[in-house]
Amino acid sequence: MAIPNNPDALLRRKRTADALTEAGYPTSEKTLATQASRGDGPPYHRYGRYPLYKWGDALAWAEARLKPARRSTSEQDHLDQGSQVGAPKPDGGRDDQARATGQAGAARVRAS
Repeated sequence: MAIPNNPDALLRRKRTADALTEAGYPTSEKTLATQASRGDGPPYHRYGRYPLYKWGDALAWAEARLKPARRSTSEQDHLDQGSQVGAPKPDGGRDDQARATGQAGAARVRAS
């Protein structure tokens, strides 16, 4: 499977998944189908019953999903939540349930 040279090339779902995988973005045909049903995937056109993806759109979608580089696995939670490593939580570290009930967070209860 070759990666298309033309960003306007129209690819069926399996070929799109294969090309994205070859380009370094492991993606399955099933993932694209699921994302299409949820509206989270790359834009596509319909040709009869067949979904067709423009290669440039699919590649841009995959690149946008790429998370920032990190140096440590401990950075994962902070980066995924959009906060800085070691930054205090705006609520003083209490979780959602604790805020709703006015109780200390589960981690604090376990630590005491």
